[in-house]
Amino acid sequence: MMKYIAIFLLLFLSGKMRAQDTATWDLRKCVDYAMANNVSVQQSDVQARLATLDKKAANWQAIPTLGFNTQAGWQFGRSIDPTTNQFTNNEVFFQSYTLQSGITLFNFFSIKNNKLAAAKNEEAAKIGIDKAKNDVALNVAASYLQTLLAVEQANIAKVQIDQTRAQLDNTRKLVDAGSMPELNAAQLESQLATDSSSYISALGTADQNRIQLVAMLNLNESTPFRVATPDVDKIPIPPLSELDPAYIYQLALGSQPLQQSDSVLILSGEYAVKSARGAMYPTLSAFGQVSTNYASTYSQPVGNKPYSDTVFTHAGDYIVSSGLVPVYGKAPYFKQMGNINFAQSFGVSLNIPILNGRQLRTSYDRAKLNLENYRLQKRADDLTLQQNVYTAYSNAAAALAKYNSSTKAVQTQQYAYDLATKRYEIGILSTIDYITIQTNLFTAKINQASAKYDYIFKMKVLEFYKGQGVQF
Repeated sequence: MMKYIAIFLLLFLSGKMRAQDTATWDLRKCVDYAMANNVSVQQSDVQARLATLDKKAANWQAIPTLGFNTQAGWQFGRSIDPTTNQFTNNEVFFQSYTLQSGITLFNFFSIKNNKLAAAKNEEAAKIGIDKAKNDVALNVAASYLQTLLAVEQANIAKVQIDQTRAQLDNTRKLVDAGSMPELNAAQLESQLATDSSSYISALGTADQNRIQLVAMLNLNESTPFRVATPDVDKIPIPPLSELDPAYIYQLALGSQPLQQSDSVLILSGEYAVKSARGAMYPTLSAFGQVSTNYASTYSQPVGNKPYSDTVFTHAGDYIVSSGLVPVYGKAPYFKQMGNINFAQSFGVSLNIPILNGRQLRTSYDRAKLNLENYRLQKRADDLTLQQNVYTAYSNAAAALAKYNSSTKAVQTQQYAYDLATKRYEIGILSTIDYITIQTNLFTAKINQASAKYDYIFKMKVLEFYKGQGVQF
């Protein structure tokens, strides 16, 4: 019995540990899940698949066409017999079959360039998936660090509560012994209430950031989710001196998906212009067709029968004539279909567009304007990228200076707090002054934590523009 209980407890604890591991999400897990489930990434994937369908449709333009048609029905009243092309007043049941094919032999490379343009559009759409993934990774990283910052601030607020409570306990002992007035304990109790309120607010902020991150991951709110708290001091951060903005910008021009997509779209636009120009010239095509039909009124000779006839003249004589008369009968269905009404045709056709409401010329002009727009869009995106890179470098430099300043402030406030604690314990520092110094230390730690996470993120943005993705 004890063995079974031990096995049950082992399975229960291992299952609980697996559930806890599943509920804990580090940044890599968040980014991978977002790339697979984010709506923006999924929409980009759908656009890429649509572009693939367009490319397949463009490729099939060079394949011969093949079509089959059949129809059947009844004709009443005066109509044309479909087999004899003679007018008839009889009721006719008819049926026809037609198989036809055609192929474009030459159209000044319009189809070829259209295929190349569609292929480049597909390539640009697939690059768009990478862009969507990069954007999601960057946004998830920012939200993840904000959540970690909120957790860190909540932890600092918790430490502040513990310090104030410990100091209150010590002060209460001194008040009970008569060494300090009751006012000192009352002031510390008020400070403890303030610290507790700050801690509750920090917990609320952390939960709000967690909810925002869950929504960004497209997760159900009921899904177990807890952000892993790695040691941020171990996150690799290169020296700022190694991240020259001019060098990063040159790397970004060749590595960022948006710039790659712009270059591919320009090629697509050039092919589209050539295709539209080719469509304005003559098109040479070949065609072929086989057809057959059936009509219930169609008849054919099926034999002969003898006949004789006597004709009397005015003189009283008579002439007897005889011979064979052809006998007609309805032709069988399959015989009509097989060789009687079977027809074939083939040939070539030349289509010369002369006047069609300026449709082809308008398409050509529109293709040229689209190409110009692609080129202007690339220039605008390159300028925006350059601005973003230099802004990111400036922000990283400012964040580093702020982090160094906040670290120095914490060291200074910690030293002042240690001195104030000693003076307060021997009764030569008022409680208000002691609480003020303690609050200053708390504020300095909060500012340091905020500056640290802000500096890490700003440096990771610079790395992102190098084409390395979000590295943690």
